[in-house]
Amino acid sequence: MNETKRIEVLKVAAHPVRIKLLEELMKGVKCVSDLEEFMEISQPNLSQHLSALRHAGIIDFFIDGRLRCYFLRNPLIPDLLEILKKDYPEELPGPECCPVTKKGTYPHERRR
Repeated sequence: MNETKRIEVLKVAAHPVRIKLLEELMKGVKCVSDLEEFMEISQPNLSQHLSALRHAGIIDFFIDGRLRCYFLRNPLIPDLLEILKKDYPEELPGPECCPVTKKGTYPHERRR
């Protein structure tokens, strides 16, 4: 997957409802009726989110009779969701000085 495709995946996935949908699809194939019960949004809104994810190649579906069942396609999603679950207690430290001139000071309070 090239960088442009990865950026597109991030753009499309970066929505709270879509993250919640992807987390649910991580558990396995889900039919629309399953997702409707789980999500607290209208069916048309759910369909819009599923369509956006599908057009970006993040998910796909198969049809079983009258049921449309969705599943994950993009291999980046499990890693992305894992990163989003991580707890980062501290920010990265600022530099002691300018790495080029070796002068100057960091103007903000240091956290240690």
